[in-house]
Amino acid sequence: MSSTPKKRPKSKHNSYSKNSSLNSILEPPQSLFPSKGEFLRLITVLAIASAVALSCNYFLTFFTSTSKPFCDSNLDPIDSFSDSCEPCPSNGKCYEGKLECIYGYRRHGKLCIEDRDIDETAKKLSESVEAGLCEAYAQVLCYGTGTVWVRENDIWNYLDRHNLMQNVGSDHTTYVYMKRRAMETIAKLLETRANLHGLHEFKCPDALAEHYKPLTCRFRELVSKHSLIIMLICAGLIGCAVLFLKVRQRMYISARAEELYNQVCDMLEENALGSKNVDGEGESWVVASWLRDHLLLPRERKDPQLWKKVEELVQDDSRVDRYPKLVKGESKVVWEWQVEGSLSSSGRRKKGEGIELKSNEGINTNINQSSRTLKTVDLQALGDCVP
Repeated sequence: MSSTPKKRPKSKHNSYSKNSSLNSILEPPQSLFPSKGEFLRLITVLAIASAVALSCNYFLTFFTSTSKPFCDSNLDPIDSFSDSCEPCPSNGKCYEGKLECIYGYRRHGKLCIEDRDIDETAKKLSESVEAGLCEAYAQVLCYGTGTVWVRENDIWNYLDRHNLMQNVGSDHTTYVYMKRRAMETIAKLLETRANLHGLHEFKCPDALAEHYKPLTCRFRELVSKHSLIIMLICAGLIGCAVLFLKVRQRMYISARAEELYNQVCDMLEENALGSKNVDGEGESWVVASWLRDHLLLPRERKDPQLWKKVEELVQDDSRVDRYPKLVKGESKVVWEWQVEGSLSSSGRRKKGEGIELKSNEGINTNINQSSRTLKTVDLQALGDCVP
């Protein structure tokens, strides 16, 4: 039998040495990367270099661009984009490399911008013309008098006489430019047409003329436009006012009639009691018309409804008799208080007043005493009139 040879085990020391040598080959040396201080110096150098490069580029571009002349205005548009010259800006004229802005514009760097003073003057001139034409047309719409269409020559003459044009010479180019700019603005705002002679005329638009109408005209148009609604509102307000006055008058008549009714009852009662105390020689009745004239104020006598309400209250009172009687040859309606078996009306009212005004008892006592004195004087005067 042949025996198989056994493999010799590898040594651990040999494997470790091989791994360490492999790692040393793969790892980069420590001197390959910069240190922290070197890294900061590198960033500083790069920043300074970038700043210098940008500055040089800016100054080079600036001096190079300003040194370029402007392309002539009469050149072909394709040739004007050449690197040897700058394109001539809009609203400018370029000749032999120089830029000159047209009237109404001023130079600002490589551009020509509008002159604010000239633009403001032209704007004010156009607004003045607009206001004049629209106010005249508004007068036509409101009152039927005024001018609707204005010729172009009249507007040119108006601009010549305007105060804003007095400071500019008539032969100056700016003077002509201002008027031309104003007319361009007017043509955009107003309506234009050509008359039979071929002349241009201007008119204020209807929508714009509405803003120039006087307040009286606007109010009249508003009333005429909504006349039905306004009439209904006025009728409703008048009806409410009349109803309120009637209710108020009715409440006043009711309150005043009740007050007069209480006075009539007091006077009839005291007159009846007084006639019994004088051995039946006095009259216990009182003429109703005399009571009316005695109690009512002069202005209250003109309203028959007030005393009619008092008569209705007296008629509903069973303590008062109403019957006709011949007095001095004339038939009169007299009122008489029924003394026998009737309750005192004045005592009942005084009791109610005492309950309602307990806190002012002393004041009420003085008032009742004064009222009794006045009633006694009134009854004496009335008794003198009764035969």
